[in-house]
Amino acid sequence: MIDVTPWGATVVGRLGGGHRNDVFELRRRSERLVARATRRSPESLDWELHLMEFLSANGFTVPVTVPADDGRRHVAGVVVQTWLPGREPTSYDWPAVTRELTRLHALTAGWPQRPGFASTRALLTADAGGEVDLTAMPAEAVTACRAAWAALDGPHTVVHGDPQTANVRVGDAGVGLLDWDEARVDHPDLDLADLPDAELPFERNRVARAAVDAWEAAAGWRLEPGYARSRLAELTARADRSG
Repeated sequence: MIDVTPWGATVVGRLGGGHRNDVFELRRRSERLVARATRRSPESLDWELHLMEFLSANGFTVPVTVPADDGRRHVAGVVVQTWLPGREPTSYDWPAVTRELTRLHALTAGWPQRPGFASTRALLTADAGGEVDLTAMPAEAVTACRAAWAALDGPHTVVHGDPQTANVRVGDAGVGLLDWDEARVDHPDLDLADLPDAELPFERNRVARAAVDAWEAAAGWRLEPGYARSRLAELTARADRSG
């Protein structure tokens, strides 16, 4: 079980966290909080939490980090943040989600890369970064992923990395984004490719969706092998259709 005694909190129960993190609902007196236990390095966590502070100061609705009683922002890989209220988006909300992600991208051009991560551009020559370890994949899979990433063109910004329905909350303040564990500096279209109503031009969307397939395959190759191989199959089928 996660140790949240540095915050003087108690664990209510486990929340969905996928294969990468353990996530729990907490109570501290009447305050509802969320704790995440992560394998990220202290430097990587500092990057993420600094980004959260920057975004909050610029009008984004994101979780706020709750320091431990001794002032530390994370302890032994555990981060505690405020509960982000709201509902999951409906079909009517996705244009607003797209606008918020586009605002994120515009605001973070030139942001430094997250420690330990690599962008799709860097992975054209590098072998690893974040969850990606290309040395674990068959050579033909690496070739397919790099071909998809090489087709991306343009400047890089911070990307959320996983703007799926479960990571979006719609409330009185508008659109909120949670779970920034996969955030990094990369091509902004990776955030937009699979969103309903993102309205990317056809060819740009085709390139971005292939790049996302490649990223999901590479990032999940060891942690979520079945899912990763299904995304690689989608990438291969997409390449066959376009070729």
